[in-house]
Amino acid sequence: MSDYTINTKCVQGGYTPGNGEPRQIPIVQSTTFKYDTSSDMGKLFDLEASGYFYTRLQNPTNDYVAAKIAELEGGTAAMLTSSGQAANFFAMFNICEAGDHIVSSASIYGGTFNLMAVTMSKMGIETTFVSPDCTEEELNAAFRENTKLVFGETIANPALTVLDIEKFAKAAHAHNVPLIVDNTFPTPVNCRPIEWGADIVTHSTTKYMDGHGTAVGGAIVDSGKFDWMANAEKFPGLTTPDESYHGIVYAEKFGKEGAFITKCTSQLMRDLGSIQSPQNAFYLNLGLESLHVRMPRHVENGLAVARFLEKHPKVVKVNYPGLESDPYYEIAKKYMPNGGCGVVSFELEGGRKAAEEFMGKLKLAAIETHVADARTCCLNPATSTHRQMTDEQLEAAGIPAGLVRISCGLEDKNDLIADLEQAL
Repeated sequence: MSDYTINTKCVQGGYTPGNGEPRQIPIVQSTTFKYDTSSDMGKLFDLEASGYFYTRLQNPTNDYVAAKIAELEGGTAAMLTSSGQAANFFAMFNICEAGDHIVSSASIYGGTFNLMAVTMSKMGIETTFVSPDCTEEELNAAFRENTKLVFGETIANPALTVLDIEKFAKAAHAHNVPLIVDNTFPTPVNCRPIEWGADIVTHSTTKYMDGHGTAVGGAIVDSGKFDWMANAEKFPGLTTPDESYHGIVYAEKFGKEGAFITKCTSQLMRDLGSIQSPQNAFYLNLGLESLHVRMPRHVENGLAVARFLEKHPKVVKVNYPGLESDPYYEIAKKYMPNGGCGVVSFELEGGRKAAEEFMGKLKLAAIETHVADARTCCLNPATSTHRQMTDEQLEAAGIPAGLVRISCGLEDKNDLIADLEQAL
């Protein structure tokens, strides 16, 4: 499929049926797979042959969909996980172990921030958070001898800052470590981080890739470009023998193109088991088939809503990188010339009370802990996900009490604006 455009890959990538085989990706709803001899199965356990023996590690349905996502991102290998959170954890933990260090943009999804700052810290993995707007000097100063990777989000949730992928990739590679980029919001339809220097890309497929609020899931894509053996001492998990698989050295046996995902599957999925169900993978593929059609509408609606809000007297501030007035407008234009996503955040006069009243009057937009859906939804962090914080704490975290995050769906933009207008 390499010669086709991304639009065609969305529809037909990852799976080509043979003569008389199902036209749609089949759902292989089986936990196990039968073999004629023990030696046949033994080759799978020794990673000497490809195939399936237990769905906790791999499943054909999942692999078809993962292959499509790899094609969309321009990677060489991919895997599905049970959620976007699992994808980010696996991508980082596949490289890091106790005593290691990560450099990350501070402007990332709160759940990922907590994963790194709290949970992974308890595992002995430290993270230094830097501003996405830091200078190259400030970024380079964050690295240590034991730094193993750099992490960021293309468009941060919910701050909507835009990562300078080339700047972060340059710093990562200068220190001989990979850059991992969460590309959930733009999707590969609007941004392909690998083309700008990212080495590994992650997704919460629950969002735009699914697009219909149907199935929770995640994905990891390897660019196949990072040379693990070039600085072998930094990545012992990939460059030294794995005794749990009879001494296999992943980087030697599977090369740059396959080492990362093979290790992630055979070790982390084996031991932690955060597999996406085949049924959810099937739903995800249905979403992917229309991703290239949906994303332009999400962007169109997001920009229209942002422009309306920017002019409204009751709105203090609007965050949307597609607005000419947004501080990330130029960098967004560089990395996402066709637009980023349909998520807009804005601050209302009157703070928490005004935000709560405003959302209570909305008719089309539903109040949900969700984004990137075919249906418009919204959230006021101060009265929901961050309600335990005082107004002062919210300000310090960059989440003012009157902030509303709205995810513009696929409805008519004029209806969305009319709904916002009457609520305001």
